[in-house]
Amino acid sequence: MIQGLKVAVVLPAYNAAKTLRRTYDEIPRDIVDDVILTDDASNDDTIAIARSLGIHVVVHDRNAGYGANQKSCYATALDRGADIVVMLHPDYQYSPRLVGAMASMIVSGHYDVALGSRFLGKGALKGGMPRYKYIANRCLTYVQNLLMGQNLSEYHTGYRVWSRVVLERLPLKNCSNDFVFDNEMITQAVWFGFSIGEISCPTKYFPEASSISFRRSMIYGFGVLRTAFAYRLGRWNLARPAIFRDEASHRLTAPQIEPVAAE
Repeated sequence: MIQGLKVAVVLPAYNAAKTLRRTYDEIPRDIVDDVILTDDASNDDTIAIARSLGIHVVVHDRNAGYGANQKSCYATALDRGADIVVMLHPDYQYSPRLVGAMASMIVSGHYDVALGSRFLGKGALKGGMPRYKYIANRCLTYVQNLLMGQNLSEYHTGYRVWSRVVLERLPLKNCSNDFVFDNEMITQAVWFGFSIGEISCPTKYFPEASSISFRRSMIYGFGVLRTAFAYRLGRWNLARPAIFRDEASHRLTAPQIEPVAAE
């Protein structure tokens, strides 16, 4: 806990057996009360390793997608009483040692959302990010800031912290079950007026770290642009984008997929 607030770390996992233990070992257990892993039908030993570490495991019986995985992560964390939820990839690309610093940004009361940015400082290229990904990220972020009136250093980090208030408020069931979920969720947070802070986060690129293909990257990029333009059209009252429709039934009060949980 931090100042009486329960901190949960959620790990959206797919074939993370090679890196899960290293990630878990660096999570600061003196402040983290709960660690939850949602396995999206991995075909390696991810589940067995997670259980051996004492992690609370949620299992999807079929591969439902990265976005669906996170929906189950967040719903489970809320159900287990989390006040602050840290989403950390179990591929050891982002430093788990920053969990406390990022969670403290929420505890401070200044921010509702905290992002671990690869672009504050020189962490991205120094950590081995492919140059084409670096350029694409910079271009997408520039367009998103322009269309959404923000000044974030990046929208595409896989290291995020959310307050319980945000997770209970956003209509996350309206978001994609695919990779663009990440971007839609941040866009929703901006739409509903939540404050977003960033912290510099070093990252590592190595063979075991997860990465989507060039083709999937292109699909993701077009999805990001579509989301940013939907935001702008919505603000101009020229459209009513589905991801911003605000109904209680669209909020994440239960896992999108019925998981089987096991200790």
